[in-house]
Amino acid sequence: MRRRLLWKLLIGNTVPVIAVIILLVWFAVDQLAADYFTVLMKQYHIDPVDSHRMFLTAIHRYLIWASLAALALALILNFLLTRKLLRPLFQMSAITRQVAKGNYTERVDVVSSDEVGQLARSFNQMADSLEKIERLRKNMVADIAHELRTPLTNLRGCMEAMSDGVIPASRETFTILENESMRLVRLVEDLQQLARADAARAYLDRQEISLHLQLHQIVDLYQPNFREKEIAVEWRLEPGSEMVTADRDKLLQAIRNLVDNAWKYTPAHGTVTISTSRTADGIKTVVANRCGGIDEKSLPFIFERFFRAERSRSRNDGGAGIGLAIVKELIEAHGGHVGAESDTAWTRVWFTLPSPVHPLP
Repeated sequence: MRRRLLWKLLIGNTVPVIAVIILLVWFAVDQLAADYFTVLMKQYHIDPVDSHRMFLTAIHRYLIWASLAALALALILNFLLTRKLLRPLFQMSAITRQVAKGNYTERVDVVSSDEVGQLARSFNQMADSLEKIERLRKNMVADIAHELRTPLTNLRGCMEAMSDGVIPASRETFTILENESMRLVRLVEDLQQLARADAARAYLDRQEISLHLQLHQIVDLYQPNFREKEIAVEWRLEPGSEMVTADRDKLLQAIRNLVDNAWKYTPAHGTVTISTSRTADGIKTVVANRCGGIDEKSLPFIFERFFRAERSRSRNDGGAGIGLAIVKELIEAHGGHVGAESDTAWTRVWFTLPSPVHPLP
């Protein structure tokens, strides 16, 4: 492909141009210069026939040699320029074959800012996205396998011990088996929620709803959990930040995941603050909680699937790391966006939703 395209461009751009120039010069010599030479010969009383023939022969010979030299020079210069311009395309062709084999690490060298350079940059961005998606896919498969392996191993060990008579078939043993089974059930439910969040864009029942009402509804649901850890909940709901355009059920799910995270990761006697405000992008909701903070290196990844900032935390306490990924999918399906910030005292997770064009009174 490389040679065919290169030679097509060389022949197509060089040979016709040189040929046209040669024909024009040849015609000009024969029709104009030769006639002018004949007039001069007659003016000085010289036989023009032999002189005319010798003049044309010499001019044609030098014209042919000059044309060949010009053609060779044009081919060389055009070859170098065309090869430089087409190098990103050749690299794309080779890298595409590597991508087809599962290698996403190769990139195209951007050597210009023209259309070919823009194409090379777009190709590199696509390769970056594919590499990231492939890395997330591998991580997700590994994490799912790990999530499933632990409870299954525990179930298998308990049942084998019961079968061998090592441990009795007591209420405590069945409680352990039930807990491990519930871990599997919760993981499957989380995966189902994540799958539904991925497909949320096509199934949104958008309507104008009260954001404040939905926030109060979820917090009321978690009041027993907050009271158990003696966590104080503070409200900072600005006027004019109540109405949003959203799917009620999916918004409730996103809020519930944020409140659940705040409850789990806030120490006893801590504080959770829920605030809303109107911004240029819509209505912003912030769920903040007092905790030890999230490491700066971990903060950009907290919305990734199966990511947990505290790797040492038990899966029973910290979950599978899907909650914030679900929030991100649901909010972005509404045309909003999410974010987080953290310091040594507070962690703030926020999302922004579009506000109605004509808010309800």
